[in-house]
Amino acid sequence: MFTKLKSFLSKILKKARLSSIRYSNVDPTSKIESGTSFFSSTMGRYSFCGYDCDIYYANIGSFTSIANQVVIGGASHPMDWVGMSPVFYAGRDSINKKFSKYTLDTPLNTTIGNDVWIGRSAIIMSGVRIGNGAVIGAGAIVAKDVPPYAIVAGNPAKLIRYRFSSDLVSALEDSKWWLLDEQSLNYLAKYIKNPEQFISEFRDLFENQDNEKMKK
Repeated sequence: MFTKLKSFLSKILKKARLSSIRYSNVDPTSKIESGTSFFSSTMGRYSFCGYDCDIYYANIGSFTSIANQVVIGGASHPMDWVGMSPVFYAGRDSINKKFSKYTLDTPLNTTIGNDVWIGRSAIIMSGVRIGNGAVIGAGAIVAKDVPPYAIVAGNPAKLIRYRFSSDLVSALEDSKWWLLDEQSLNYLAKYIKNPEQFISEFRDLFENQDNEKMKK
């Protein structure tokens, strides 16, 4: 009984920390867990972000899954300056002293596509583009763009393989299924485990809809 109570209290305390979402737009259907900083970023519908993530200047698509302790984007120290310490540039930092207050360049936006899965503790550098349907392995450090439906892992992240054949990747990209309305998603969801059948049913569905429109 005590172990169950302790586990329950631990979960309550974990969620009670809340998340910090500032200057951002998160779709009401999406979720950002507690302990996460989400700054100057956007997140599409039915996506989620786990606990203790740091996400800055990122545009995240729909149906994307982000595990705990992931870092996406953010500022970097000015390596072309004489000194890289925050004591030389404007803004609130860990160190209060300022010898000068030069303005840092705004960090590059990082783009995360739709239906992307980002594993625990992955780091995605600012300015990187992650294609639709890509998988980022746990602990990966991604400094280069990742193509749609690619699986990458390691430090630095390298291509492991693609999730599907090139023809199927093209078909899924063309479908843009993540933009579908909920009625269409409810119908097609039964085929989600079979990509080929999903595409076939997707085409039939919209061919039938087009035919109905032509009759009117």
